[in-house]
Amino acid sequence: MPFPIKEVRATYPALSDGFAYLDGAAGTQTPRPVIDAIATAYRTGIGNVGGAFPASHRSDAIVAACRAAVADLVGGHPDGVILGQNMTTLTYRLSRALAGPGDEVVLSRLDHDANVRPWTQTGATVRWAEVDPVTGELPVEQYAGLINERTKVVAVTAASNILGTRPDVPAIAELAHRAGALMYVDGVHATPHGPVDMRALGADFYATSAYKWSGPHIGAVIADPALLETIAPDKLASSPDTVPHRFETGTLPFADLDGVTAAVDHLAAMVPGTGNRRERLLTSMAAAEEHELALFSVLVEGLETMPHVTVYGKPARRTATAYFNVVGHAPRQVAEHLARLGVNVWSGHSYAWELTGALGIRDTGSAVRAGLVHYNDRSDVDRLLEGVARLA
Repeated sequence: MPFPIKEVRATYPALSDGFAYLDGAAGTQTPRPVIDAIATAYRTGIGNVGGAFPASHRSDAIVAACRAAVADLVGGHPDGVILGQNMTTLTYRLSRALAGPGDEVVLSRLDHDANVRPWTQTGATVRWAEVDPVTGELPVEQYAGLINERTKVVAVTAASNILGTRPDVPAIAELAHRAGALMYVDGVHATPHGPVDMRALGADFYATSAYKWSGPHIGAVIADPALLETIAPDKLASSPDTVPHRFETGTLPFADLDGVTAAVDHLAAMVPGTGNRRERLLTSMAAAEEHELALFSVLVEGLETMPHVTVYGKPARRTATAYFNVVGHAPRQVAEHLARLGVNVWSGHSYAWELTGALGIRDTGSAVRAGLVHYNDRSDVDRLLEGVARLA
């Protein structure tokens, strides 16, 4: 059956303002069930966890439900779901516990800076996997010469946040595990755009951010609980030493965690499905990916036919994310022009610091990013193409 785009869009109140929200790669809009869940949590009364009273018990239940929901989304275990402020903060925390002077880490130029800088700042020796600047691909073959017995961590993205490139993470993971290294996979951009199975990817750690898939601003890193038991991060003497709690600093935002659960439930229910939530998520997200890529083919082909537009990257497997420049117009000027026409896009490096450097555009304003998500429709694409065509 076709993806029910009208019904899906109707659940997002923000879309009623008439804008084409093609800024999803930087953060999605929020559906009504998520908004209602957060508001209800605040109205009902919540307390800190571990108390003897009902409001505390409600928070205990919210946290447990959130861990279960995130685990269902990525194919992990609830007891291995670490929750926090955002992916960047959690990656900084874990990087300090996983690598340091005397270790080696393998990083890629394809990655968002949040999966680069935390590792470079541990004091470990860095080995770089390079990107093909024409295709935007991350060749797997180079990893055989980068990973060795001293490699502690291989950090790589499951999808580029500007080119959409989906590298062959399982093949990289096989090389890493053969050498005894851990795989830290940045799934922030990949998770909103299709089904996720962190085990199939070979991810020892899988990082994601709920605000990229219709949830509130919460980050999560998912790992095998048995692996987490072997890691001792810095923590307060008085805070729990159990897993995953030892990795979570301070008090969690309980109402927002209720919103995370609602967001996962929303994704699972976008198309009719049967089975448990994990099975329904796989069905729903596969349908969403098919919908996005069908729209994206129109978007990218339209841009590539315009002689005044340069589109970066031609990866074989990608998310519905376009990165482009317009001759004679700075990226910010293009974004401002489109905003006047009711189209939201981003401009700049989008924190793809190494990749924009490899493309040779980091210091020239980088480029314009248009990212499709499941609630975008053909009218959004047409408005973008019409707006860019006017700049010829």
